[in-house]
Amino acid sequence: MSLQTDRRPTLTAFFKYVVAGGLGFIIDYSVLTVCYLLFAWHYLISSALGFIAGLVFVYISSNKWVFNQRRLKENVVVEFLVFALIGLAGLALTVLSMWILVDLLNWYPLIAKLMTTALVLLWNFGARKIVLYS
Repeated sequence: MSLQTDRRPTLTAFFKYVVAGGLGFIIDYSVLTVCYLLFAWHYLISSALGFIAGLVFVYISSNKWVFNQRRLKENVVVEFLVFALIGLAGLALTVLSMWILVDLLNWYPLIAKLMTTALVLLWNFGARKIVLYS
């Protein structure tokens, strides 16, 4: 078996994860928009609800479509909590990266967000693959 053949399942999972994450972002942003603009809820509550909705979508997508094997499928509560903790670490990494790139290095925020998003995507995928999916 060649090295390239060994990488194929991981690359396939990564590209599926990018799609699931993109759809998760759309759900996140949509929930934020509806809660904030339509229901006139506070932006932090709206944002948190959007984050949770996107997280749940990516969790379900990861289990049903992205990854073939789950390490903790017998204990869904623990699996989801670990999945969510990795996501919260990604959120903290986003805030830290944005602060460094924008406040310390004077990057334009929208460019900084693109770089940060790529970094956090790699973190979330890698950590979840290593910890939760074999």
